[in-house]
Amino acid sequence: MKKSEAEKRIKELRDLINYHNRQYYVYDNPVISDAEYDKLMRELEELEKKFPELITPDSPTQRVGGEPLPYFAQVVHRTPMMSLANAFSADELRDFHRRVVGTVGEDVQYVVELKIDGLAISITYENGLFKTASTRGDGLVGEDVTQNVRTIKSVPLKLDFPEGQAPAVLEVRGEVYLPKEDFRKLNEEREEEGLPLFANPRNAAAGSLRQLDPKITAKRPLAVFMYQLGYAEGVEFETHYEVLEFFKKIGLRVNPHVVLFDKFDDVVDYCLSWNEKRHDLPYEIDGMVIKVNSLRQQEILGATAKSPRWAIAYKFPAEQKTTVVKDIIVRVGRTGVLTPTAILEPVRVAGSTVSKATLHNEDYIKEKDIKIGDTVIIHKAGDVIPEVVEVVKEKRTGKERDFEMPRRCPECGSEAIRLPGEAAYRCTNTTGCPAQIKRSIEHFASRDAMDIRGLGPAIVSLLISQGLIKDAADLYYLKREDLVPLERMGEKSAANLLSAIEESKKRPLDRLIYALGIPYVGSRTASLLSEAFGSISELEKATYEDLIKVPEIGDKIAESILAFFRQEQVRDLLARLKAAGVNMEAKKREEGPRPLEGLTFVLTGTLEKYTRQQAKELIEELGGRVTGSVSKKTDYVVVGKDPGSKYENALKLGIKILNEAEFEEMVEKWKA
Repeated sequence: MKKSEAEKRIKELRDLINYHNRQYYVYDNPVISDAEYDKLMRELEELEKKFPELITPDSPTQRVGGEPLPYFAQVVHRTPMMSLANAFSADELRDFHRRVVGTVGEDVQYVVELKIDGLAISITYENGLFKTASTRGDGLVGEDVTQNVRTIKSVPLKLDFPEGQAPAVLEVRGEVYLPKEDFRKLNEEREEEGLPLFANPRNAAAGSLRQLDPKITAKRPLAVFMYQLGYAEGVEFETHYEVLEFFKKIGLRVNPHVVLFDKFDDVVDYCLSWNEKRHDLPYEIDGMVIKVNSLRQQEILGATAKSPRWAIAYKFPAEQKTTVVKDIIVRVGRTGVLTPTAILEPVRVAGSTVSKATLHNEDYIKEKDIKIGDTVIIHKAGDVIPEVVEVVKEKRTGKERDFEMPRRCPECGSEAIRLPGEAAYRCTNTTGCPAQIKRSIEHFASRDAMDIRGLGPAIVSLLISQGLIKDAADLYYLKREDLVPLERMGEKSAANLLSAIEESKKRPLDRLIYALGIPYVGSRTASLLSEAFGSISELEKATYEDLIKVPEIGDKIAESILAFFRQEQVRDLLARLKAAGVNMEAKKREEGPRPLEGLTFVLTGTLEKYTRQQAKELIEELGGRVTGSVSKKTDYVVVGKDPGSKYENALKLGIKILNEAEFEEMVEKWKA
């Protein structure tokens, strides 16, 4: 191909990919399959590799940041990034309204938005192209986080303007956040690795965005909502609501729960209605933001030294409860990390009953001075993870007992050591510790891994104690006569378990890779490895250079994979899994349209036969797309037990609703 032809095709590909990025990450409405998208991206990468002089900073291939930075440069904001004054009750909200009316009169509209609990950023576009990004800092000067924000896929590198019509400068402001489920998984991984845990999703988002190495930021599933105009040249607006509609039109991601109100009583009702509904959101919010809609009225109202007079934040009441630490136990994870856990008097917090709370590590217990018998205040970090906030020391009676981390593994008695730079103690018996063996087999059989139904913790413990299994491969050599004599087993239970084990042999390659429990390899990384190498044998043979070519895999993960496959017991495990008939290769995707191609699904509530991940994989295997929120573009909402606000939204919008039985019936029909 000639350079002129390549230049034309590269432009076509970039425009196409940018369009599909907006549909996927901004509008939650994909119009092509992942395979088709990957094909476009691969073609662009190949052309840019062949003609590197045609690479531009706004190309979709330049999403991942460059080399690690020695420090963050400072950025002076064109207009200050002010913080908001807070209201903690309906009366305080009405006081705000009275002050506004006293200055600009009765004719006032308000825009109400969710207050996303993340990290504020400012992004500048020049002639429609992503230029720089910075944190709030002190409101006047922030930190330059351009390379890191560039890695966030919901931030467009090029705005959707007709050729030559983009403003010379457009500065927009928003919030970077980490979804609750990704926060939970990130902390689980860090705990297994003995790393300090993030306190909440906001803390995790801030820590992820302020990495000096952009490649680390790229591995974190950060997202962004834009909510404010900072500065613009060549474009004018009359209202804030008009600004947000403009943002959506040019491809910026705006939260869907933005509402315009004429009456302030409706504003108050809407804010209060989110006190409970917020628990159903996939991200954390800590309040609501109320803004005067008219930009002219905003100008008249002005600002104090710290906050605008035309906006206020309604903060939700903190949901904290008091309970008693009945005991502190130590759990040994599959990587040998010793994790102390508080056993609590059961108490209801943020929608569910809590009876346990992780205490993370020895330093955490000492820092908070937690004793057995203490009365403590707890909350859920990110509405997800039960956590001890503080000890109510005035309620101490003198009968409380100090806790000390064991210096030997409570499961096998081997020495427990704390390596330099780590917060956790680890059991040194990596191959013989029954707890590590048990947890690794439980992980192997878990629903998001090999999904062996009926093989729960109690059965795993029983099989180990009877000497029937020592690792996951032994599961595939169990016989009926091994199982029937066991307590609580019998003919039917034995037959069901053997059937589930046999069925698990057919699981996709990525599920097997995840099930192996390679340190730092989660389900997302397992999918990338499956796609890149296509079989366990090819993954085993992979070199360091092969591994780091895979998107999102850096030095740490590559070294971990290499070390894992060098172990003799791992090679033996894989050989026995292969001999037992466990699938070791990726399924080749059939060409042509699939039955759910172009259809968008939302999952809500608890399904009995599937985890969310399994239902998602099933839909995607058939060509569909699963999103996190209900919109007019949603085709089906699959509803399980205790559905949240997504179910109500689906009813309002008239979206087709499927219960689990209907979903199963349709899946069988689609598969046929």
